[in-house]
Amino acid sequence: MKTVLVTGSSGLIGSAVTELFHQRGWSVQGVDNNMRADFFGPEGDTSWNQRRLSAELKCFQHHHLDIRDRNAVLALLKETQPDAVVHCAAQPSHDLAAKRPFDDFDVNANGTLNLLEATRRVSTQICFVHLSTNKVYGDAPNRIALKELPTRWDYADAACANGISESMTIDQSKHSLFGASKVAADILVQEYGRYFGMPTCCLRCGCLTGPLHSGVELHGFLSYLVKCNLEQRIYNIFGYKAKQVRDNIHSADVAESIHRFVAAPRVAEVYNLGGGRVNSVSLMEAFTQVEVITACPQKTTCVETVRQGDHICYISDLAKVKAHYPGWCLTKSLTDILKECVSAWDKRLTR
Repeated sequence: MKTVLVTGSSGLIGSAVTELFHQRGWSVQGVDNNMRADFFGPEGDTSWNQRRLSAELKCFQHHHLDIRDRNAVLALLKETQPDAVVHCAAQPSHDLAAKRPFDDFDVNANGTLNLLEATRRVSTQICFVHLSTNKVYGDAPNRIALKELPTRWDYADAACANGISESMTIDQSKHSLFGASKVAADILVQEYGRYFGMPTCCLRCGCLTGPLHSGVELHGFLSYLVKCNLEQRIYNIFGYKAKQVRDNIHSADVAESIHRFVAAPRVAEVYNLGGGRVNSVSLMEAFTQVEVITACPQKTTCVETVRQGDHICYISDLAKVKAHYPGWCLTKSLTDILKECVSAWDKRLTR
């Protein structure tokens, strides 16, 4: 039986990867110390998901381990001898990174380095998949000419009709401290691939979402938006007239793309991975769509301040990942995602 080691295994993507690989006959070693609760408080707690995985998956083993602990990471890699490492653990918030810069960099950059080096010391044949982010591009996507439509911003440049490709620069732009720490990790993953010949890839993801997301205001906008609607909380809109656009991808589709890369790995690859144009939505449009599903009005307030390094419009061009893995495609529509999020939050909030 093959073994995969998954960091952030109690989180949205980590748990989806854990379940998919387990279903495909793999043994899963999960690493998670519930630091999301430390970052975001009780609303970010993922221990409930860890307990669920431990109870439901017979070939899953949980390790309460901090990836900043270099010696512990190396010891675990030597002990488990995985065939693949899927690195999903991260500090994911722009705003929190500015308040806790050392924690942000230690988790995102140094934690990734600890995992890469431990993996290399065990075997350079171990496949390493890193959940990166589109924030490695900083605010460079905002330089693309935009047009204002009634409910959203969109690209005025025809070259970007299908979204942003991997050729977008990561240089000379404002990233936020979170974006900078993720750039460091992204480059490290590429370099371990090129320098040591290791099979690695960076998935530069758009908005990741799904029913298991513990969305909070600082991270996980679609999940948090649904929660606000159901609880009749006020949702804060940070600038851009609520017309800012994100492409949303379901955790199951992310997990499937990872499984396909592990099955046919390449060296030092980079892929933009998101919902593409078909699953893109502005805040204004998301409010309307959720209101239709829940029959509840969305309470909002506008905040003039915009988040530094934030994107006005971001849509992932999926051409490269589809060309390299033609069997992969999006299986969850935006409507599917919203309905699943509504159902999941409704159950959690009424327990």
